[in-house]
Amino acid sequence: MNENPAKNNFSVTILGSGTCVPSLARSAASVLVTIGDSHILLDAGPGTMHRLLEAGGSVFDITHLLFSHFHPDHTGELVPFLFANKYPDSSRRSRALVLGGGPGFSVFYEQLKGVFNEWIDGAGLLQIFEFKDKNSSITNDDLSVCTMAVNHRPESIAFRITAPNGTSMVYSGDTDVCENLIALSQNTDLLICESAFPDAMKQPGHLSPSLAGDIAARANVKKLVLTHFYPECDASDIFQQCRKTYAGPLILARDLLTIKLDN
Repeated sequence: MNENPAKNNFSVTILGSGTCVPSLARSAASVLVTIGDSHILLDAGPGTMHRLLEAGGSVFDITHLLFSHFHPDHTGELVPFLFANKYPDSSRRSRALVLGGGPGFSVFYEQLKGVFNEWIDGAGLLQIFEFKDKNSSITNDDLSVCTMAVNHRPESIAFRITAPNGTSMVYSGDTDVCENLIALSQNTDLLICESAFPDAMKQPGHLSPSLAGDIAARANVKKLVLTHFYPECDASDIFQQCRKTYAGPLILARDLLTIKLDN
């Protein structure tokens, strides 16, 4: 275990709590996780870099950029993010950027590079990582990242990030009801779970508040944050809908919300 207290600083900031629907209040999906010297972006939908600046961060701070799946509301700022890393030159980046996603991510990146060429070429400062199965993981002195497949797209994965002291968080990405998400989330300190539509408007491939709450309850999570809200959620009492199934600490995400997980 790392004994340096600074290394156990663990915070999670919601950069985007919204969807593909343009909104001044909610940027598209993105979560910033900071543990020690590692700064992980989970998804980077439109508006991510603006929110990152508002949160006091920089594209050069990000050590890992990881995607739950390839839909544009989760990947829309990948190209601008990589392009921004080249200005004024890539020497401002002190360590390589780990860029990753689920099965097929390497092909996804190469296809983008076929369009944008050197504008998004990492010039040796990119490490492409593909989470191909449940045994694929990323580990360094600050953290470990493991994933499991979830029920949305063929490449869809959820992430569990664990600090050296055992504190953990899970990010669902987009998913429908999924036993894998329950397994991945067991006893986690924080589950950030999509809850795209109210209970009465449940859509295939997405969760509703009571379904997200049921997953959290079955996984015995210590705190649940609902996120990825379509506008219909703003006209419904999604907090109380989640309370049908989950009695623990519950937060509705908003852009720039920060949660500390330090022990």
